[in-house]
Amino acid sequence: MQEITQALHLFQKNKSNMVTYILIKFILVLFVFLLALTVAAYSTYGERKVSALMQDRIGPDRAGPYGLLQPLADGIKMFTKEELIPTNSSKYLFVLGPSIAMLTALMAGVVIPWAGPIEAFGQQLTFQVSDINIGILYIFSVVSIGVYGIMIGGWASNNKYSLLGALRASSQMISYEIAMGLAIVALVMKSGTLSLGEIVTQQQGDWINVVYQPLGFLIFLICAFAETNRAPFDLPECETELIGGYHTEYSSMKLGLFLFAEYINMFVSSAVISALYFGGYNLPFQAALGLEGPWLAVLQFGFFFLKIVFFIFLFMWVRWTIPRFRYDQLLHLGWKILLPLAILNIIITGLVMWANGSLA
Repeated sequence: MQEITQALHLFQKNKSNMVTYILIKFILVLFVFLLALTVAAYSTYGERKVSALMQDRIGPDRAGPYGLLQPLADGIKMFTKEELIPTNSSKYLFVLGPSIAMLTALMAGVVIPWAGPIEAFGQQLTFQVSDINIGILYIFSVVSIGVYGIMIGGWASNNKYSLLGALRASSQMISYEIAMGLAIVALVMKSGTLSLGEIVTQQQGDWINVVYQPLGFLIFLICAFAETNRAPFDLPECETELIGGYHTEYSSMKLGLFLFAEYINMFVSSAVISALYFGGYNLPFQAALGLEGPWLAVLQFGFFFLKIVFFIFLFMWVRWTIPRFRYDQLLHLGWKILLPLAILNIIITGLVMWANGSLA
């Protein structure tokens, strides 16, 4: 009888812990979802302000104080615009395209560690939706699926300009994903893991990875610009040649999903770059601060978010500074420059590790 009582007590305890765990993860998923949408919305505002600064203009300043309600006005406009679907398009795929682009953009953020773990509710809480041991591969796979949204949307429009934009996007993604993956290989060789959480933890109290992998960081950064279709790599939506590229036929919120997906991808790329090469949420002289628990986690998240904002600003700065490549220049850079450099980086990393006795 006593054994049955103990078993029931253990079951109730485990059940309570499981409910708490699920609730915490649900809150964290909701937080990451709302954070991505908010950052994407205000990135449109930031983009217009940055371009105005560089062109000696004011930028949006009518909707709310300093124009801060402009993203809300843009969202209302997108939802209330006329909904158009071309008569000769493949209607199901026409709707599916932007949905895939948006879904995959939101899925990539679940493996990013936003702050260090804390003790609460009798267990250790991690500010990471899922710390899977193949986190980097997960991000690459999700981002790779995202190009299907662009490809399907361009093909389903039954418009040659849209199809050309979709073909450009797919070939661009393939070209630069290879160099990006090889740049990550050198980092994985050094860290010995594919877990983003583990890679961030290894940079705590040590040199950040950009010190060991400056060439890998540069290759990854350039490929991130290409993967997010940002200028000077925005050939899939080149308005001078393709009207609007793969989303020429889109209007209303379906167009908004494509545009939002681009800004969310920019946000996620900035977070991944910060986590892989710049220590993620780790603070300089973190041990000397003497903080712990929730306050340290809040400070870590704030510091991580500042890094993300810096890289988002870098994306915008480059867009309004460097002119667009020709398509042959884009492919030449990906296949004949970045790919050989990424392979060279792996060789150099392996030789350095062998010289230091790091290789088993």
